[in-house]
Amino acid sequence: MLLIAEAANPEWTSVPLIGWNLSRALSKYVDTHIVTQVRNRDALLRHGLTEGVHFTAIDSERIASPLTKIAERLRGGDGKGWTMISAFSALSYYSFERKLWEKFRDRLASREFDVVHRITPLSPTNASLIAKHLARLNIPFVLGPLNGGVPWPPGFRRRQHSEKEWLAYVRDLYKLMPGYASTRRNSSAILVGSRYTQSELPGWAVKSSTYLPENGVDEKVFHTPRSPGAVLPLTAVFVGRLVAYKGADIAIAATSRFLRAGHLRLQIIGDGPERGRLEEQVRSSGLEDKVKFWGWLTQAELQEKLRTCDLLTFPSIREFGGGVVLESMALGVAPIVADYAGPSELVDEDTGIRVPFVDEATLIQGFERAIQRIVNEPQLLDRLGAAAREKVLTEFTWDAKAMKIVEVYRSILSRTRIE
Repeated sequence: MLLIAEAANPEWTSVPLIGWNLSRALSKYVDTHIVTQVRNRDALLRHGLTEGVHFTAIDSERIASPLTKIAERLRGGDGKGWTMISAFSALSYYSFERKLWEKFRDRLASREFDVVHRITPLSPTNASLIAKHLARLNIPFVLGPLNGGVPWPPGFRRRQHSEKEWLAYVRDLYKLMPGYASTRRNSSAILVGSRYTQSELPGWAVKSSTYLPENGVDEKVFHTPRSPGAVLPLTAVFVGRLVAYKGADIAIAATSRFLRAGHLRLQIIGDGPERGRLEEQVRSSGLEDKVKFWGWLTQAELQEKLRTCDLLTFPSIREFGGGVVLESMALGVAPIVADYAGPSELVDEDTGIRVPFVDEATLIQGFERAIQRIVNEPQLLDRLGAAAREKVLTEFTWDAKAMKIVEVYRSILSRTRIE
């Protein structure tokens, strides 16, 4: 299998870490060769991979670097405006794939690879122009997991503008980019990371799609779960970048009366441009001794801190994947999440609490009701947490996801369809 993972880096987070984890999990079950961007080369070498044998690094920096700098300048360099980054990344990806095709064209023509699978980019805005070339060679092309583009909830325009997400209003223009339709038309299988992304596929492409959330966990890392026996005061935790759409301020507002009553403590793990405002919110509410800001933690530190908590309060209102939700569940920490986008697809009534909402006020009220339910019955967290851990270890380890993808490979190679 030729795995295209333009972003694959074990030392980074987010998409590069997904690219790395999924690629390495697949290598346990099929013979793989990874094609990645040159910026990942050193990290892959440090983690034991041999260039030319296990992976190939494509140097597209001549195009990618200046486009990234332009995108950073346009978004202000303050960690906001991610749609701008996605837009310019989609442009630079054309250069990456052109170089990839030049390098692997002869090897593909000689049938060295049975399947080509583009793992990253995850964004559906990135077309793959090589899909049409592979179709001519009769080599199956697998795309995904694709995820992204979830609309901003109407009641949160202020937060959208705070995040400088101006391009969100015209995001659908990516469907006019070169290769959009042909990428999907020439894909033997499309993995979709969310139901929304699946709904955005052309009707004729839905039949070749398989639902597979992109995030996963390494059970060897998240191996020591929370100890059962929830009693008051409970410890709630928020994990994530401190930006407007993640809603740490909503978590503080929703927990405030329980913090004052001594029923709850709140840990906030992460950092970002909103931290100063959040600390002022805590000070003005007189909750300094009830709320602890930890900043960024290493993965080992995060695991240790999470397992000492009782529940995850995660009111993010535009979360595509929700990796931290899975990590918390893997440790037996029950999540309370906004009932929207990625997290709401990971959590069900047996493994956590989903809070429906229409605006900020109803989201805060919903979280307050959920927390009140838990304060009234702390033992509920033990049941939810145990079920959450079992679900993750059964369905959401990288190995479990890799085995499902291998089934897709086998299906398309045998020209059958997984129902």
